[in-house]
Amino acid sequence: MPFNIPILLTWLRVALIPLVVGVYYLPTTVLPVADQNLAATLVFIVAAVTDWFDGFLARRWNQTSAFGAFLDPVADKLMVAGALLVLVQLDRANAVLSFIIIGREIAISALREWMAQIGASKSVAVSSLGKIKTTAQMTAIPLLLFHDVLWGAIDTQFWGSRLLEVAAVLTVWSMFYYLRLAWPLIKEKAGTLN
Repeated sequence: MPFNIPILLTWLRVALIPLVVGVYYLPTTVLPVADQNLAATLVFIVAAVTDWFDGFLARRWNQTSAFGAFLDPVADKLMVAGALLVLVQLDRANAVLSFIIIGREIAISALREWMAQIGASKSVAVSSLGKIKTTAQMTAIPLLLFHDVLWGAIDTQFWGSRLLEVAAVLTVWSMFYYLRLAWPLIKEKAGTLN
């Protein structure tokens, strides 16, 4: 397993996930709810920034690796799933939308792994649609974690909920996009099994 700064940042992101969830299990006498929200929001934002930064550094310093390419999306999916689960438990996120987002991540990860096994991983490389979906998710989640009025004007619960709806629509759209790209190979491989 290679060890460099980009991979260290990815491991840091994995380590931050329990903190986003864990602050909500502290007694309110230790950390009041507003402080729990702020702490979870800040930790999630730091984790999201490391997601961008580790990829940037890996490309800039030519430190990309197969292990990093594997670990980075796993960390992303764990981060989103952990945050969405806690938001559903706190009744700040719709369970159906969260299920759609998490379910799609699992399905597309499985599809990408299968495509990699047959040597066609470039067929389901990340698209601009997937990047827009990720941006909507990574903006919605901290807004929902914060769960308050920001700067006296922005209702973060309202806007976070709307962005999560946008993310869910983009999630389904991008899933069909990837499936359409992979479909010829799926049909071909299914035909060879008969």
